[in-house]
Amino acid sequence: MKKLLKKVLELFGLIVFKRETINNKFYPDLARRIKIMKNLEINLLFDIGANNGQYATQIRNLGYTEKIISFEPLDDVYQSLLEVSKNDAKWSIRNLALGDKKEYNYINISENSMSSSILEMLPLHLESAPQSKYINKQKIEIDTIDTVLQEFDSDNNHIMLKVDAQGYEKKILDGALNSIDKIKIIQLEMSLEPLYKGEIDFVEMIQFMKSIGFNLYSIENGYADEHRSKLLQVDGIFVNEIFLIK
Repeated sequence: MKKLLKKVLELFGLIVFKRETINNKFYPDLARRIKIMKNLEINLLFDIGANNGQYATQIRNLGYTEKIISFEPLDDVYQSLLEVSKNDAKWSIRNLALGDKKEYNYINISENSMSSSILEMLPLHLESAPQSKYINKQKIEIDTIDTVLQEFDSDNNHIMLKVDAQGYEKKILDGALNSIDKIKIIQLEMSLEPLYKGEIDFVEMIQFMKSIGFNLYSIENGYADEHRSKLLQVDGIFVNEIFLIK
């Protein structure tokens, strides 16, 4: 009966959320995200900067059932991610970072793992989240989206990128410029104030996205300094102007 009711609601464009997924609360930004994905028929999601699979698990619980490719360069987190994804036949994991060129580099490993970055962390980040301090380094392999997408060069693929790379987002997008017309949606973590040395801020990122043909379509709340109640990061949902929903 529940499955039948869900199908009927979806016929009318309504979205059914698992209550435990969103802590018994309704979040309009999540509803907007999944509706945009459905409207643009996304069937291939690149989860770049997967960490422990938080985003992929959330998007599954929101109703996305198509293919996910997660990219996670940290070896120990990659092993954990393999365990999390093992029962999902449409979720593949790559022990790989993405950037603007194919190379090997070193990533700074943070105590909480999720703040790990190739870039140097700025004092504001450490002050707002002491558990994000760097404790080690690891050599990683970096490739480009242009190279990886060659595996998925098909008219049947409707592609979305989710990029959460701790200040390295612009470098990753620079490695996708030859494939940009194949991508429908890009979700980016953007800093209202720089948290990593060399990253571009919110305004610069929006301008860059516009220059490559992507319009800001939706914004989701991100990381905040709880002590000062200051929002430091947001997620932007950008849609390729070629595929803008009429």
